[in-house]
Amino acid sequence: MNTKFTLRRRMLSLGLGAALTLTLGMGIAKAQDEKTFALVQINQQALFFNQMNEGAQKAADAAGVKLVIFNANNDPAAQNSAIETYIQQGVDGLAVVAIDVNGIMPAVNQAAEAGIPVVAIDAILPDDGPQKAQIGVDNGAAGADMAAYFLDYAKANMDGKAKYGVVGALNSYIQNVRQKGFEDVVDAADGIEKAGVVDGQNIQDNALSAAENLITGNPDMNAIYATGEPALMGAIAAVESQGKQEDVKIFGWDLTAQAIAGIDAGYVTAVIQQDPAAMGAAAVDALNTLAGGGEVDKTISVPVTIVTKENVDPYRAIFQ
Repeated sequence: MNTKFTLRRRMLSLGLGAALTLTLGMGIAKAQDEKTFALVQINQQALFFNQMNEGAQKAADAAGVKLVIFNANNDPAAQNSAIETYIQQGVDGLAVVAIDVNGIMPAVNQAAEAGIPVVAIDAILPDDGPQKAQIGVDNGAAGADMAAYFLDYAKANMDGKAKYGVVGALNSYIQNVRQKGFEDVVDAADGIEKAGVVDGQNIQDNALSAAENLITGNPDMNAIYATGEPALMGAIAAVESQGKQEDVKIFGWDLTAQAIAGIDAGYVTAVIQQDPAAMGAAAVDALNTLAGGGEVDKTISVPVTIVTKENVDPYRAIFQ
C-alpha cells in the first residue's frame, strides 16, 4: 500500500541476521519462556518491505522476543504454506503482509483456530476475518489525497489539462485500492484524460516494460501515477530510457534513492511516503500484547506524507 532508519537498498543485506528468513521445514528453537513471532512477508526486493522487517526486528529485540520472517517471493501459495508450517511449529503470533487477501484467509482461520493471534499489515484482510488488528494506512484516502495534489499541480502547471496513465499492480489488492482512490477523484475532474492502466505485477522489471509501452503508446501523455515502489521505480526508469523527463511528471508511492533523484531533477513531482518501519514495529508490539493476554485496537493507523521538492530533505539520509 507508515521513524526511519538508514538503509541500503540491498536485498538480504540489512544485518538482521539469520532471523530474517525461514526455510520451511526448519524447526523454531526457542526457550520455554521465549515468545516467537512470525512475519509472513511478500518479498525482500522492495525497500519498503526491508524497512518493515527492520522495524519489526528492532521492536522484537526491544521486547526480548524471537522474530522469524518468511520471504514469499511474491507467491501467494507460499504464504499459505508458511502459515501452516508456523502453526505446526507453535509460534506465539503471526503478522501477515498478504499478497492475496482472500486466498490467505483459510490459513489465517487455521491459525486463529489453533489459538495463535494474527495481525495484518498493510494489505487489508476481510472485515469478517479472525485477525486481531489491521496495521497500516488508509490507502484509498491516501490515493485520493494524491489525486487532489495532482489536480492542483495540473491547474498550476498544466493549464488544468492533463493526460495520465497508471502503472499499477493488478495482482495486489492494496495497490488496486490506491489506484481506485486516485482515479475516483481524478476521473471526475474536468480537463483530465486517462491514457490507460498497465500492470507491472509488483515486479520492477515488469513495471519498466509496462511503463515503456504506456509511454510509447501515448506520446501526448504528460503524467504517470505509480501505485507502489516497483511501479514507481519502473516508471522512473521508463521515463529516463524514453528521454521524457521534460514531458512526463510522475506521482507515486514509496521513496527510493532514485525517486529522490527524480524529485531533484524535476520529473518526479510527488511521492506518498509511508512508514513501513513503524508498521513492522507496531505489528510486533501488538502481537506481544496479544500473546500476553491483552487487547489491541482493531485498527492501528500509521500516517503518510506526500513528499515533494519542498519537504524531501529530511529523507535524503535514509536513502543514501
